[in-house]
Amino acid sequence: MTKTVAIIGAGASGLCGARHMVAAGFDVTLYEIGSQIGGMWVYRNDNGRSSAYKTLHINTAKNLTAFEDFPFDDTVPPFPNHRDMAHYLNAYADHHDLRRRVRFHARVTDLRPAADYAAASPKWQIETADGDAATYDTVIVATGHLTKPMEAEELRAFGDGYRHSHDYKDPADFAGKRICVVGVGNSALDIASDLCTTAESCVLVARSTPLIIPKLMFGRPFWDVVRPLYAPWVPGWLRTRIVQALVWIVHGRMSALGFGPHQKKIHAASNANIVNHIRYRRVIVKQGIEDVAEGRLTFSDGTAQDFDHVIAATGYQIETDFLKPEVLTHDGYRMDLYMRIVPPDWRGLYFLGFFNSDTALNWIAQDQARWIAAHETGAAALPSTDDMHAEIAARRNWVETTFKNTPRHGIEVEHIPYFRDLRRTLEAARKRAAV
Repeated sequence: MTKTVAIIGAGASGLCGARHMVAAGFDVTLYEIGSQIGGMWVYRNDNGRSSAYKTLHINTAKNLTAFEDFPFDDTVPPFPNHRDMAHYLNAYADHHDLRRRVRFHARVTDLRPAADYAAASPKWQIETADGDAATYDTVIVATGHLTKPMEAEELRAFGDGYRHSHDYKDPADFAGKRICVVGVGNSALDIASDLCTTAESCVLVARSTPLIIPKLMFGRPFWDVVRPLYAPWVPGWLRTRIVQALVWIVHGRMSALGFGPHQKKIHAASNANIVNHIRYRRVIVKQGIEDVAEGRLTFSDGTAQDFDHVIAATGYQIETDFLKPEVLTHDGYRMDLYMRIVPPDWRGLYFLGFFNSDTALNWIAQDQARWIAAHETGAAALPSTDDMHAEIAARRNWVETTFKNTPRHGIEVEHIPYFRDLRRTLEAARKRAAV
């Protein structure tokens, strides 16, 4: 009998997973909470989960973001916007005949092992908000991790003008206002760049010291310039030094922009405009907040200022509210998954796209999907539970010793070593399956 596979989420990762599981010969059903394909790239998506804003563009160039079997149309600019991305994902779904497999308006409320679950022959039951229930051999969770805001509770004392960046949609709503943006990730830099030209004032609070990658260099996407450095034979330390030197050539020292000194490694951000806005003093950088009162912030340099709005671009928590604790527990920032994919105590359950990376999600998700498909066809076999837990512990230790201890780094991967690990573990898994 054909193995049945359920995929929760019809965004980029879910569609990629469906494409590869269908190619492997499985009967695939996608559960989508809203009415549209495209997930976070659908601006004002009726599923309520998209963090897209009106001016959003991708951070990685289109030749890196495209799935390898489906390039962008030549008319799409080097850095597609959210409309381009939503169109692309819909075209990808239609190209692979995936749309007919999507159940729209299907909110999954419960995912649990079926009554006849066994590790050798797993079965999983899915229930939806409308009371429907179905059983599958395999379930892939592809709901993403950029939906539940990580609220800055200490900022709530500011009052009605506080909001998380998840709720930011249109810069026109803030014209003529006094704005403070908290954070230095991609969204924070985008939002500050959006607002500073029409705001009365705009402050950017950097709780960490960023590495701001330019979008373009020598008239080309920055990735195209540095791509040769990502060959497997280039030592990681040399690649890092050269990339940092190129960033310095374009942007200068981060400390000259008002940011503090670098400490541990951090997740890089990419922005085309923020450095110029800081240099022109349209955006003023502060290094921390000491006190929050209604309508007023006191900064770590002793200055204080009144604002109309504070926008907390403080990241997101992982949310899997349809999973019971006995299936998977996590602290909202870290998930104990073998290869960022497999809960080691269960079979037939996978997580796709639950990582932060230094490259495009799509590029990594398609290798994760192939990895999953190989295991589900029987061509590959997982290691022992103890070995999987040992790998999880080693990966967590690498994150904790390499990166600054902040929640956003809890699911961090660097694509070169991670691709190498996917190949290594898949090769070992194929050997186990052949025994």
